[in-house]
Amino acid sequence: MRHKAYKFRLWTNANQERELSIALETHRRLYNAALVERKESWEQFQIDINYCQQSAWYKAQRSENPWFERINFSSAQATLRRLDRSFQAFFRRVKAGEKPGYPRFKAADRFDSFTFPSHGDGARLTDNRLRVQHIGVIRVKLHRPIEGEIKTLSLKREADKWFVIATAALPAAPKLGNINPPVGIDVGLEHFLSTSDARHVANPKFLRSDLPALRRSSRSVSRKKKGGTNRRKAVKRLRKWHAHIANLRREHAHKTANFLLDRYGMIAVERLNIRGMVRNNRLARAISDAGWNQFITILKSKAENAAVEIVEVDPKGTSQECSGCGATVLKKLSVRIHRCNSCGLTLHRDVNAARNVLSRACVTGLGTSPSVVRVPVGTLTEEAVCFS
Repeated sequence: MRHKAYKFRLWTNANQERELSIALETHRRLYNAALVERKESWEQFQIDINYCQQSAWYKAQRSENPWFERINFSSAQATLRRLDRSFQAFFRRVKAGEKPGYPRFKAADRFDSFTFPSHGDGARLTDNRLRVQHIGVIRVKLHRPIEGEIKTLSLKREADKWFVIATAALPAAPKLGNINPPVGIDVGLEHFLSTSDARHVANPKFLRSDLPALRRSSRSVSRKKKGGTNRRKAVKRLRKWHAHIANLRREHAHKTANFLLDRYGMIAVERLNIRGMVRNNRLARAISDAGWNQFITILKSKAENAAVEIVEVDPKGTSQECSGCGATVLKKLSVRIHRCNSCGLTLHRDVNAARNVLSRACVTGLGTSPSVVRVPVGTLTEEAVCFS
């Protein structure tokens, strides 16, 4: 059994927009109220409250609070489970000796969705209509059919737009043989990624191209009086810019993943610690703009349906090791061409790294072609790939 999420735009009228905003705000206040109860219980009595106790607390609160009474009970329980997962992650980090990160109160701009955990209980999606309890029937831009049985529905606000995210259950994907060749990929900043067969996917740098407009919008927000109408309008414009950049980055990740899955039967990738890479790094903004983690997540999800194997390998030394003979060739980051004095191999450093990634995946026995270990020396014809 596997799950797949579908995201559709909602076409709301003014009344539905208002009711959705009220429901979202009620869920935010429920989250914060439950966090207060947990925090005070521990600070005053050293008693840890769990989800079951808070669910009973919410049931009692519904008779006293008309706003809590108005939202769907199962949806409210999903919000309480959301807080419970935050505490579970907090305790896990404490136990592992990591930075704990105690759950924080949610401001209005940091709480943008609520969930109906059972399809038909409070919300039902039928064709291109979404019926939501206390809100009514909302038109849906159903741009593709939903496969499988819908299990949960989530309503999310991005900038000034509302979306419904339907999670459907599908049978396990059949394990079919894939006759396409294997490939190794190396992500980077000069190119978004390079493959072991000398293909380069361009790095679009969406944040960098829109950074001037983003800065102007940010300065406009800082000049406005807090709590004023003009500030809310400026914040709305700034959110639109961030949503625009995020959408472009997500689209590029999907196109790149489709490009790879259509051509290769096994894809070897590096197991990168991106969080550590952006910490105290002068290239942190460029790394974040590339969105490597989002791309790898999308690639893994799509690979399951395409019967393509994804193999992660240790990235240590892939750029310094020669893919032709295995010798170590030390290079600074500014040196973009790999030249080996031992075997004479000369090629782009990212292609060399991608070939090492493929070799490591095959040597471990996880790949589909374990016989491929070293790439013979030869002349390469590099290909640039761009998505319009």
